[in-house]
Amino acid sequence: MGSKADTKRRGATPKIEWPTILLIIACYVAWAAAGFLIWPHYPITALALLILTIALQSSLMHEVLHGHPTRDARVNEAFVFLPIGIVWPFRRFKTIHLRHHADERLTDPLDDPESYYQAMWQHEELPATMKWLLRINNTMVGRFFIGPWLSVVGFIIDDAKLIAAGDRTIRQAWLVHAAGLAVVIPVVTYGFGMPLWLYVLAPVWFGQSIIAIRTFAEHQWSENPEGRTIIVERTPLSLLFLNNNLHFVHHKSPTVAWYKLPKLFRERRDEWVRMNNGYVFPNYFALLKSFAFRAKEPVVHPVLRRTQEAGRAFRPRVRGHASTYGAGTVPVPAEPPKE
Repeated sequence: MGSKADTKRRGATPKIEWPTILLIIACYVAWAAAGFLIWPHYPITALALLILTIALQSSLMHEVLHGHPTRDARVNEAFVFLPIGIVWPFRRFKTIHLRHHADERLTDPLDDPESYYQAMWQHEELPATMKWLLRINNTMVGRFFIGPWLSVVGFIIDDAKLIAAGDRTIRQAWLVHAAGLAVVIPVVTYGFGMPLWLYVLAPVWFGQSIIAIRTFAEHQWSENPEGRTIIVERTPLSLLFLNNNLHFVHHKSPTVAWYKLPKLFRERRDEWVRMNNGYVFPNYFALLKSFAFRAKEPVVHPVLRRTQEAGRAFRPRVRGHASTYGAGTVPVPAEPPKE
């Protein structure tokens, strides 16, 4: 039975996913047009378009690492070889993100490399300024403005330590990334005629900030692993996010192409909502209204808030407007005991 299902699945997957290839081409054409054609005459318009293309390429990198748009991993990597977003080496992103997809370990700061939580012992070792920045980073406005910097600085420091310790795989990933930068940086500085500092402080920074809108609430701690991943039902940013606002659907079907996710969600909407325990928001504006300047989650992981309490059960809050939105059949768990 398993082999037949596998054969059917392979047969249903096209060898080449042309919508993704066309979108990749459009992304790079828009990036080049913004720099070569628009920047000299309409600099503000060019910067805005560059922000959007960098955000889109980040989403395309995510799509590619999941095995799209062809069945050849080397060909797929070639599609996103040019690091127009400057910061993230594709091979490092791929390694880290595929580890993140172990849903039973989602949000655990010791096992999930994309967790925004910390263990208590980690948090207590930080200086007061960093603790304050992390609290700000757990608000939606804070994540938009300072989130990219905190992620990048921490990531580069960690990788530098691993390379210094002799990790050849990480060193190779950065060498490949450097080869891409050797193309992108001269194109920006000499081809576009744009100062590199401006490229970093506008398109790169705010391109990642747009992605931070999506990642801000993608995961929360829940005792049930399926309740840890969000569904945001509608957004005008769906194309930039490649429909990863339907993040729970992606986690349950990580090999499904981005353009198939909306239909998959519509066909089983009520089932998806039940499966993820009602962790659903109608749109990102609802998140902004609730958490623009208020932390959505604690910095310290609820289960790891004391080293001696690791492993203690915890039931998360289900936000009122999330649990009552739609079918309204998801019960709201009791608040955890105050300490």
